[in-house]
Amino acid sequence: MSETILFVDDEQNILNALQRVFVDSNLQILTTSSPLQAIDICRSKPVAVVVSDNMMPEMRGVELLAELKKVSPQTVKIIMTAYADLSTALQAINSGEVYRFIVKPWQEQELVKAISEGIARSRILAALERENEAILRSLAQTIELKDLYTRGHCERVAGYALTIAGKLDLPEPLAREIRHGSWLHDCGKIGVPETILNSSGKLSDQVFATIRLHPDWGASVAEQASLSVTVVNIIRFHHERYDGNGYPLGLQGEDIPLEARIVAVADVFDALTTDRPYKQAFTFEQARKILTELKGPHCPA
Repeated sequence: MSETILFVDDEQNILNALQRVFVDSNLQILTTSSPLQAIDICRSKPVAVVVSDNMMPEMRGVELLAELKKVSPQTVKIIMTAYADLSTALQAINSGEVYRFIVKPWQEQELVKAISEGIARSRILAALERENEAILRSLAQTIELKDLYTRGHCERVAGYALTIAGKLDLPEPLAREIRHGSWLHDCGKIGVPETILNSSGKLSDQVFATIRLHPDWGASVAEQASLSVTVVNIIRFHHERYDGNGYPLGLQGEDIPLEARIVAVADVFDALTTDRPYKQAFTFEQARKILTELKGPHCPA
């Protein structure tokens, strides 16, 4: 596998020297003197490691790497700094924005080792992400085994939610977390008896009160697993309503996190268009009309 390494420095002679160090490697070496172009590169293609100078006129390196954390979270970030700016580099490392630093002028062996370790870390991050997605999907499918009427529900909700996220031009890292949250939005149902989930009759107030606990149960599990705030918000708040009549907290309007509002709409749409114990599926057109009529109470107008 040939990973991509990106060097960012406002001095062309330094970029040329860095390229020469890796001329015989099988790595794809990219260089740029523009931090803004570096962001575009990382947004458009996978980059394993970014090595950035700190003191640049367009943007400081620590600011660039903080931005890359949002644009390309899997990219390993290394700052290249002079001794005089060492405190800034250490602060960036301690805040989690930067993996490590290299002092200018660099030692070639140290530079090669830092890049090698960065690539290894990038591979681990990628492997963890693939494993996490497999685990999250497997957990969602396990939960669905409890409810005979919702096979494939979490996958469909994820598809609808990602379509909405795409229409809103949300960044890819957020869209990925929305997908994960969609898969897990009903994970709290693991604590709800199957007899309740599969009941075709009218639920008593006591039984419905039990069902209303599942968002908090699920969010608690997600927090213990150190999943992201976005995923936890989706699990906890996907049954809130825009008019404040939802649960568990009765949040109103934009107090409901955007990611939870997106998944809530996707969740309702899938419930409308699939057979449930208490109703037959509506057509897509009928469901669209119902969602339109629900604007205001359930979702933004």
